[in-house]
Amino acid sequence: MENTQHDGRHQATAVEQPASEHGAATDARHTVRRQQTATERRRRELLEAADRVVLRDGPDASMNAIAAEAGITKPILYRHFGDKGGLYRALAVRHTDALLDGLRAALDSPVPRRDRVEATLDTYLSAIEARPQVYRFLMHPADEGQAADKDGGFDVGRHSAPLLRRLGEELAKVIGERLDLGPGGEELARVWGHGIVGMMHAAGDWWLRERPCPRAQLVQHLADLLWGRLAAAGDRLGGPGF
Repeated sequence: MENTQHDGRHQATAVEQPASEHGAATDARHTVRRQQTATERRRRELLEAADRVVLRDGPDASMNAIAAEAGITKPILYRHFGDKGGLYRALAVRHTDALLDGLRAALDSPVPRRDRVEATLDTYLSAIEARPQVYRFLMHPADEGQAADKDGGFDVGRHSAPLLRRLGEELAKVIGERLDLGPGGEELARVWGHGIVGMMHAAGDWWLRERPCPRAQLVQHLADLLWGRLAAAGDRLGGPGF
């Protein structure tokens, strides 16, 4: 009888032990998730502080100024982003995501193709016009003072190229999915995507510096330049249309 009771106690202990281990593992996972959530929230707060400094200082925004705006020391800022290049990339992703959302909305608007082309161009130009200091921080050549940046030789040109490539690839994907470009269509879509982004960037940069004409007029001129084969290309069957 005693052996039976002893065996029962032993079995209960054996069952309870894995349950205890499972509970500890669950607690550990919850702790990791809480830490990740807190880190992501803190990172967002630091990016918002960086945005405020960039809106004020443009390409002259420094890590010292951003750390001061966030109420932290520069080493803590480095802990989150590594260096100014890391912070730049995080800001670039943040603003590129927002820009791409706007471009997709323009491309999806229920209007004729020419109007969608103009709306897409206007979305890009409106974005850089609304926040010129952010645009200059992200895209402007190094003659604004970043070539010899006191935070460590930050070269905006080297970092902005991936941003432009991302925009080009995203636009190429939309073109390829929506237009029937025939044989070699995938290659042509990528050429068009990167070419259109390059045109928007170069024309927009010049326009933002010199303001030679109203934005609406620039949109018309650029749409006229694009309109040739874009007007002739047919939509893909079953696709959302371009």
